[in-house]
Amino acid sequence: MRSILLVNLGTPAAPTPAAVRAYLAEFLSDPRVVPLPRWLWLPILHGVVLRTRPAQSAEKYAQIWMPEGSPLAVHTIRQAQLLAERTQFRVRYAMRYGAPSIPAALRELENPIVVPLYPQYAESTTGSVLDALPPGVSVVREFHDHPAYIAALAALVRRHWSQHKRGAMLLMSFHGLPRRSAGSYEQQCRATASLLAQQLKLQDGEWRVTFQSRFGYAKWLEPYTEQTLIELARGGRGRVDIVCPGFVADCLETLEELGIRAREKFLAAGGRELQLLACLNEAPEWIAALVAISGRAAP
Repeated sequence: MRSILLVNLGTPAAPTPAAVRAYLAEFLSDPRVVPLPRWLWLPILHGVVLRTRPAQSAEKYAQIWMPEGSPLAVHTIRQAQLLAERTQFRVRYAMRYGAPSIPAALRELENPIVVPLYPQYAESTTGSVLDALPPGVSVVREFHDHPAYIAALAALVRRHWSQHKRGAMLLMSFHGLPRRSAGSYEQQCRATASLLAQQLKLQDGEWRVTFQSRFGYAKWLEPYTEQTLIELARGGRGRVDIVCPGFVADCLETLEELGIRAREKFLAAGGRELQLLACLNEAPEWIAALVAISGRAAP
């Protein structure tokens, strides 16, 4: 029987410094994520980063934690359950960092199709998932322009607008990457945004592409989401809507980084209202899109 494995990034097991430290130790040890020489990076990671960052991050996770657990895990689990109901396939989920691991999930599956839940390909995300797979496994490498994915995003935006009306500006915020290692990622992000704008019949000036989650001193993909929001607020844009096409499940980067911190800076700069749209999560159009996307797998 054919099976499907959904793979997301990962999450701490609890919003505590100890759990966050364990998660970050695995995540930030991956050379795909931090492509520095190990002799240089590992002493910094264990001597500085893992001593200071876990407590700060745990506070952020605590602000968005759900009764059932981490939002990213909760939504990924629900997506797998709904996909199984829709297809009658054996469906499991795994996290690239944390639990359940990819090897553990694969042991439960026969002849799986692996779907990394990253619409746009990047070496630090999908590339890292490929590293963890045995040879010959069928994988969906990206689906940034898949019609069903674009249609699901458009339905999500339209549904939000029908409930909350429409702002004058729709910001499409994608996770950032260092420019030197972005590869085709930026092009795929902008292609997704353009296709979504077409579906929504948006005119120039009614939407923008931005990139979030920048850290460190390297040059990252621009424009930056937070800085753009401040500029829009200072320019008199009272309301801005934000959708995150690159995230298929709500997580720290959407709920805390945008929903709390970015909103605070937008309002402090003179903005009136920041509407953060939910990610695709369990939207029925997204579950239907997963059925179609899983058919794109290649060995």
